[in-house]
Order: sequence, then structure tokens, then C-alpha cells
Amino acid sequence: MKIRIRYHDNSGEVSAWAARSFRIGTTVLAMSTVALFSALITMRLAIHTGEVETPSLTGMTLEEAANASNNRKLNLTVENRFYSTTVPAGRVLSQSPAAGATVRKGWHMRITESLGPQRATIPDTVGMNEHDAGMAIRRASLDPGAMAHIPSPGLSDTVLAQTPPANAEGVDKPEVSLLLTEPYTAQPKAWVMPNLVGMSYSAASAKMREIELRVYAIVPIPAPPASADPSIPAPPPVPMAPAGYVLSQTPTAGARVTAADIAKVKMSAAAAISDPTTLITATPAANATPPAVKPR
Repeated sequence: MKIRIRYHDNSGEVSAWAARSFRIGTTVLAMSTVALFSALITMRLAIHTGEVETPSLTGMTLEEAANASNNRKLNLTVENRFYSTTVPAGRVLSQSPAAGATVRKGWHMRITESLGPQRATIPDTVGMNEHDAGMAIRRASLDPGAMAHIPSPGLSDTVLAQTPPANAEGVDKPEVSLLLTEPYTAQPKAWVMPNLVGMSYSAASAKMREIELRVYAIVPIPAPPASADPSIPAPPPVPMAPAGYVLSQTPTAGARVTAADIAKVKMSAAAAISDPTTLITATPAANATPPAVKPR
């Protein structure tokens, strides 16, 4: 039995399909490029359409400045008011941003209004309390400015100084700033903690008496001897007195200390308090009554 296999030559169909696919892909790429380019142009036009140049407002009245700002879709805020000998009262003395700057619509224009030449007399508030000083400033058609406090003896909230001074001329702003007193708190007397390491307890106590501070000793407590009979309770610890020399101290040397601080020293040895020699060594400061022994 013979089997015949026939091969169909479809190379022409493949070529036609590839050509169609290439044309379709080229068309899609071209359309995407056009769409992207159009979007970029639209975005650029939208950005530039939303930008305006700031007008020149200097010298205008407040009403004229508001109209000029509204015409360009800008907001207007009066930020400051200053005296001026060149710009009449009620007109714009300066502006921010400057004229000709490019900003977005809805931007806030900040202007300074001229108050004309100074006519108000600066009152003398030194020695007044804060309330009376504020009333005097307002009666002179001025505004209270910054207020600072400084510790000082005497009544609190009393005016120590003012800016500008009383009866000053040529001031640039209708404000009076005040320096007021606040309750004075005396700082406690302080000393520098001496170095006690290496001293005996008596020498360390004498050193601390010079700065009127108390000192406590921390001494090593020996373990009680073990009893052969567990039923027999261990004897109470024997009172110990500081002996040897200072190993360490708290606070450390050089620290700031006051009368409220308590110095502690760790001793290298301890002796039974019944030893007369130890009693002399462990004598505390005359003006303090700390315990001679402080267990660890």
C-alpha cells in the first residue's frame, strides 16, 4: 500500500498576512504618536492659559488695586500698613510679587498700605502694667506689637521698655512693642563636686563640709558565718563603719551640685563599729546628721 503526501505551498499567504500585520501596527503606532502629541500640546496650552502677569499696583487706591487684581483672576491681601511721607494714605506702598511676574490664576497678591505721614504720638508706657499699656497704645490709634518677657524682681507684667520710645518721630509702623517683667525665680546656690576618690571617709567628709553638702558611705557587708545547725538562726549583721579609702563617688567629680543633692561614696573596706579607731575615722560632718553606715 502506497501513501501519498501532498504539500501545500502557502508562502504567499504568509507574506500577505505579514504585510497586513505590518500595516496595522504602523497605523496604530502613528495614531498613538498623534494622540500623545495632541495631549502634550493640550496640556501646554492649559498650563499657559492658567498663567497671568501680575499688574503694577503701587500708587493705586485699595479699590483700584482690588479691581486690577480681579481682572486677572488674582486675590488681594493687605499684609502690612506703614507710614510714608511720599505715598498718600490709603494707597498701595509696595506689592509682592512685583509687577510683571508670571503667576497662576488665583495667586494671592500681598500689598502694603500707606498710612501717610506719621500723625500719632507714641505714648510712654514704661512702668504701666500690661493692660494699662495696651489701653494707652490703642487710645493713640496704634496697635500693640510684639511682647517679650524677662525675669525681674517686683511686680510681674510691668513694662520695662518699649519700641519705639515715647514721643518718637519718623517711625515706620503704627505699632508699639513692649518688654514686660515676669516673676523672678532665684537660682539655688551651686558648687562643683570635688574629687573624693582615694580619700578616707573623714577626709571626704571634711571636703564636703566646705560646700555644705552631706555625704553617705556605702561599705562592704561581710556575709554572716554559716551555722552547722540549720535550726539556729543566723546572727544579726554587725553594724559596720566606713574604713579604707573611697573607690567611687556619686555625683562624679566636676558635676554641678546644690544643697538638695546628697553625695555617696563607696568605701574599699568596713570595720566593726565597736572599734574605737573606726569611730574616729567615721565621724560625719558637723552640720549634717547622716547615718554612719548605709548598707549596700
